[in-house]
Amino acid sequence: MVRPLLVKVTCGADDPERANQGFTVASLAVAAGAEVSLWLSGESVWAAVAGREDPFTLEHAASPRALVAAVRAAGTVTVCSQCAARRGITEADLDEGARIAGAAVFVEEALRADVQALVY
Repeated sequence: MVRPLLVKVTCGADDPERANQGFTVASLAVAAGAEVSLWLSGESVWAAVAGREDPFTLEHAASPRALVAAVRAAGTVTVCSQCAARRGITEADLDEGARIAGAAVFVEEALRADVQALVY
C-alpha cells in the first residue's frame, strides 16, 4: 500500500533548486500511484497561475509548470490563501484544478492517518 504524500513547496525563483526538488518529488509520487497533495506557498504559487510562463528555469530540470500540471492531473494542487492574497491572486487566476486554501486545511491534510509530509 502506498501512503498519501503531502508536499509543501515554500519557495520558487528565490530558491529554484529547492522548489524544483519539491515539484519533482510530488510529480514522481503521482507517477508511482501515490495520493499526492501539493501545497504551494511563497514564490512557488506562480507555478499554478494560468497563462504564466515558468517562474524559473533550472538547468537539467523539468519545467516547474509541467511538473505541477502532472500533479494537478492526478492529485491536488493548493495555493496558500495568505500567499495568494499578498500577490493579488484569486481562484479565477489559477490553472484549472488548482485551488486556494488556508492553514486549517493544510493541518487537516497533514494529520490524516498514514500521511507522509515533506516540506521544501
